[in-house]
Amino acid sequence: MVYKIWSADTFGVWGRPIEVEVVLSPGRPSFTIVGLPGKSVCESRDRVRSALLQSGYSFPQQRVLVNLAPAFERKEGAPLDLPIALAILAASGQVRVAEGRVAAVGELALSGALRPVHGALLLSSALRENAIGRCIVPPANAFEAALCPGIEIVGAEKLRDAAAAMEGRGVVTPRREPPAARQAAFGDFGEVVGQEAAKRALLIAAAGGHHVLLLGPPGVGKTMLAQRFPGILPNLDPEASLAVTRIWSAAGLLGTGAVTRPPFRAPHHSTSHAGLIGGSNDPRPGEATLAHRGVLFLDELAEFNRPALEALREILETKQVTIARARGTVTFPTDFQLIAAMNPCPCGYTGHPTMVCRCTPGDQKRYQGRLSGPIMDRIELFAALNVLDRKDMVARPPGMDTAAMAAQVRAARARQAARFGPSVLNAAAPEAALNAAAELDEALRRWLMEAMTAFGLSGRGHARTLRVARTIADLDGAERIAEAHLAEALAWRPPQSFR
Repeated sequence: MVYKIWSADTFGVWGRPIEVEVVLSPGRPSFTIVGLPGKSVCESRDRVRSALLQSGYSFPQQRVLVNLAPAFERKEGAPLDLPIALAILAASGQVRVAEGRVAAVGELALSGALRPVHGALLLSSALRENAIGRCIVPPANAFEAALCPGIEIVGAEKLRDAAAAMEGRGVVTPRREPPAARQAAFGDFGEVVGQEAAKRALLIAAAGGHHVLLLGPPGVGKTMLAQRFPGILPNLDPEASLAVTRIWSAAGLLGTGAVTRPPFRAPHHSTSHAGLIGGSNDPRPGEATLAHRGVLFLDELAEFNRPALEALREILETKQVTIARARGTVTFPTDFQLIAAMNPCPCGYTGHPTMVCRCTPGDQKRYQGRLSGPIMDRIELFAALNVLDRKDMVARPPGMDTAAMAAQVRAARARQAARFGPSVLNAAAPEAALNAAAELDEALRRWLMEAMTAFGLSGRGHARTLRVARTIADLDGAERIAEAHLAEALAWRPPQSFR
């Protein structure tokens, strides 16, 4: 008799249901797994055999054949340990199975204890979509798996507990609301003395979803400002929260609740192309995907290797990255806001009022030339930070704080939601809708055409200038774009040395 139990594995940021079939037949004792198993799945034979014996069960002295369907997809990872063990117990008559479709995922220790696996939310979601009503998981994965509605999750600490759950005696894991979002961890913009122009640039970026480059010498507050940027962003809407939660589940970074705040990722400049974009033989999300619907902060931008930076060119436009491997092709979402920071030259002190720059004009040009034109053209806001005088740092009154900036962002985004629909910002609005919202009169069109010539703007630069101007108008509560809004948008274009 063939016994079947359901399970799942992950590929990219998605789960895939797997049917585990076991048949016992007379003959010389053997244990075979077919169905295109990966190395980690083949190694489960020894883990399963030891876990059964250590848990007080007997291993069948027959030919044990395990099939993992569908057979044309390669299976990797350890989530299949538990379903293989339970299917063997059921096929050998050591466990009676309750009625209904049941599934199991989990890695087995040699002692029979259950160890957690990555992507529990993805696994339970895939099983729910396949009409599975009950799933047995390790206790460390129970609350994450229970974030998926419509499926009962049972936590089991040992193989014997899982066998009891198979017989209908397990305790269903209760669902609980995600914890309240905490914003204090980001710090407050009110703690940053001066640099009001850079705060203004970040305010515009948060309101319209634009990319920003902070340019200035060491110690002026570039990193400090960037680290406070997520604090002015609103909470994720339910759809975005689910998308981000799935990604963090696939990466094994999810805690006990859903992700409700925009993520903030700040990889080191030594990060490789695969680390930034994603990759490896079994494709894993990179930093760009982990920052989906949040912020990707690249400090010391010019120090990142050229292949990694050039890989950003496409995903800043397409909002996704496709990685092809022998196991298959996976597409990761990469809809993030880029906040970058860099020095003006290798030593960092070009234009510094007190420090002497040791770089030649050629050094400075080569340093800034590490950023290609297409990359620069995709960044809408360039904020130059200046060195503050020590007396000014003491006497200068505090400027905008996080609470005031967050209120302005919420108001501006509400205007964009009324215009374009929920979660659509000026930076990503469809061209037709944006053109209607950013319509200029004849005098302003002529003025903008002259400015395009003076600034050397490309077609993309023209469109991005209109998007930024529309965001500035939304912050002002204006229905139409005025000349002052266009002038400020052009003022945020890159400095002359970058053109």
